[in-house]
Amino acid sequence: MNREKYFKTKIIAGKFKGKFIEIPNIETTRSSKAILKESLFNTLQFDIIDKNFIEVFAGSGSIGLEALSRGAKQCYFIENNRVAFNSLERNIRKLDSNRCYAIFGDSFEKFDTILNLLKSSREKSYFYFDPPFSIRNGMEDIYNRTISLIETINKKSCEMIIIEHMTKLDMPDIIAEFNKIKEKKFGRSSMTYYK
Repeated sequence: MNREKYFKTKIIAGKFKGKFIEIPNIETTRSSKAILKESLFNTLQFDIIDKNFIEVFAGSGSIGLEALSRGAKQCYFIENNRVAFNSLERNIRKLDSNRCYAIFGDSFEKFDTILNLLKSSREKSYFYFDPPFSIRNGMEDIYNRTISLIETINKKSCEMIIIEHMTKLDMPDIIAEFNKIKEKKFGRSSMTYYK
C-alpha cells in the first residue's frame, strides 16, 4: 500500500458482519459515527432488502457497503477524491463487486449517470447524501447544491432520501416532492429523512 494512512472499520451486521473495510485518513473523508450508522440501519431495518442503495459523496463506502451486507440488491457510489475512491474499490472487491457500481468524479456532475442507470431498474432506491461539511473551504454552498440534486430525483423510483449534515443546519420540511419525516441529532452531525 502507498504512504497514505488508513483506519479500519467493521461491517456491523448482515452477510459481511465483522469484515473490515478501510477508511483513508484524509481531510476530505470522515467516517460516519458508529452510533449514527446504527441508528440509520435501525430505521431502515429490512426495508432495504432487494432495493437499490445510492451513496453520494461516498468516501470509502462504509454506509453503502453496510446496506449491501444487509441485503440491498445493488449499491451505487460516487466519490471525487482519488485516494478515497481507491479505498472504495478495494472495499468493494473484498465484499461483492457484482452488486456494486462505483463512479469516480464530482457528485454534482455524475449524479445524472446514476439516475440514468436506475431508469432500467424496477426496484425503488434509497439515496444517502453525506456532503462535506459547509465549514470547509470552498464548501459554503454545498447544502444548497445538494438540495438541487435531490430535486432531480424522480419520486416514482425513490423510496427514501437520507441526508447526513451539520446539526446547526436547518433542513427544509419539503424538498421538491419529498417531505421530511424524521430528524435525528448526534452531536455535531444529524440525519434527516425524506419520503
